[in-house]
Amino acid sequence: MHDDPPADIPAWVWQALLNGTTAGVAVLDTDLRYVYVNPALALMNGLDADAHVGRTIEEIVPLVDAGEETLRQVLADGRTRELVSSGQTRADSPHRLRVWRGSYHRLEDEQGRVRGLGAVILEVSADREIQAELERTRERLQLLDAAAVRIGRTLEVDRTGQELCDLLVEVIADVASVEVLATKGSAGRRPPQDGMVRLRRAALAAVPGLREAVQQFGMPGEHIDYQPGSAIPRCLETGHPMTYNVPADATLRRSAPNADRVDAYRAAGIHSALVVPLAARGAQLGTVTLVRAGSSPAFDEEDVSVAVALADRAAISMDNARRYSREHGIAVELQRALLAAPGTPHPQIDVATRYLPAGATDLVGGDWFDTLALPSGITLLAMGDVMGHGVEAAVEMSHYRSMLRVVAGEGDPPDRILRRMDALLAAAGTERPATCMLALADPVRGGCWFANAGHLPPAVVTPDGRVRLLDVPTGPPLGADLRGQYEAVYVRWPPGDTLLLYTDGLVERRTEDIDTSLGRLAGMELPHAAGPLDALLARVVHRLAPSVVEDDVALLAARARPRFEAGL
Repeated sequence: MHDDPPADIPAWVWQALLNGTTAGVAVLDTDLRYVYVNPALALMNGLDADAHVGRTIEEIVPLVDAGEETLRQVLADGRTRELVSSGQTRADSPHRLRVWRGSYHRLEDEQGRVRGLGAVILEVSADREIQAELERTRERLQLLDAAAVRIGRTLEVDRTGQELCDLLVEVIADVASVEVLATKGSAGRRPPQDGMVRLRRAALAAVPGLREAVQQFGMPGEHIDYQPGSAIPRCLETGHPMTYNVPADATLRRSAPNADRVDAYRAAGIHSALVVPLAARGAQLGTVTLVRAGSSPAFDEEDVSVAVALADRAAISMDNARRYSREHGIAVELQRALLAAPGTPHPQIDVATRYLPAGATDLVGGDWFDTLALPSGITLLAMGDVMGHGVEAAVEMSHYRSMLRVVAGEGDPPDRILRRMDALLAAAGTERPATCMLALADPVRGGCWFANAGHLPPAVVTPDGRVRLLDVPTGPPLGADLRGQYEAVYVRWPPGDTLLLYTDGLVERRTEDIDTSLGRLAGMELPHAAGPLDALLARVVHRLAPSVVEDDVALLAARARPRFEAGL
């Protein structure tokens, strides 16, 4: 084996090889001047092959970083090296930046004298662009993953907007703000002037050097009126991002909320802005504005793509929060309206009620109570809990309550009332079963009939503060289509004893068995139990209800009045 080419290969083969390859081939002398280039390299450089001869690399491709120092090292030590170079040549190219990978080796004659360099060069611009695009895609996916974790962690519009602004300032902006469409008559303000668009600044973030400067343009919670044709109204109107890179003062005056801000923008070093719509499920929510200042570059297409992707993700979370707030408000108002007007008991009975909604992150539930005066001095006491949360549960709760008033008005015992309700609900095909505890309280005769549809047992609080649970057989929940039986139980109700009905939110804990929870209720001793019922319920709640209510809590207390107070 030797390095010399086979003697029997004719010269035309080497000529065809050099002329036919797509790789650029060059021979340079020891001064790095071209001695020979093949057609492929001449095409890359945009200059005829003959025009290369005798000229240096810098003269032929002045806009290419050719790494001449590395080439001289190859001449000096004879070690072959690969080199990546980039730039532009005289040839037209679709690539914004051309990239080449070259292999350079020293050329020596038969006596071992250094005669120059041989170069084989391949253009890899397209491969580099594909690799760069893949890298950008990977980075964008990582950013979206981060957004999924950091944006929308709560059902609060402003909090979600702040999470979006914080992330944008970390990755592509010097300042970011979220503006949401203001509701009519918001904050008791006068309506905006004709043509002006009012938004509320929901969130703001900035790099440390700009935080103080940008506060003059509006803090979170403030309302801002935007002049007609300015950037944010145009973005809302078109639904497309609006980019303003180094705009002239006249353009900046038209795009700003008002023309007076231009000088302040310039003083803060702001030179570029990007406004992106916040929209979800066909509804416009507002906009997010990104700003760059100082030495930061202008926004490019990649920045727009990233901002749009993050804004779209945040908009879904903000719309969820907006819908939740609306639904939660409706449910709360509905439930409060229904619970605020229980029926009127007979005058021989004192009744007090208490309702505690679940924590702020949960929708209201279907807990309910009622009282209703029936013939013969008997008062119906009811406590129920409809399965689920939200507007649907609150509406279904009203159905149960209305049905109970109709059915109980016929004077049936409590077990028959439950059976009739269960049959009616089965016929109607309700999708939300409910538990229910009924009590027909007779203060004149000193007794009470109970019937139970899947509810927790009632309790009695004696005048000395002791609590005992009543054994009322449990039938199936109403509307569960189980066709079960309900049993009526009679319990003596001496003067001074207080009946206590409640829902499971008072006693249940996720980490313990229900018998343990009920044992805690039965083991209580309540001071001043013979005092006002409102005070008694307050003590029960204080002793049993958790500091953070995980489920709605409803309570009802009833006590027979002394006969002289009742006018008997």
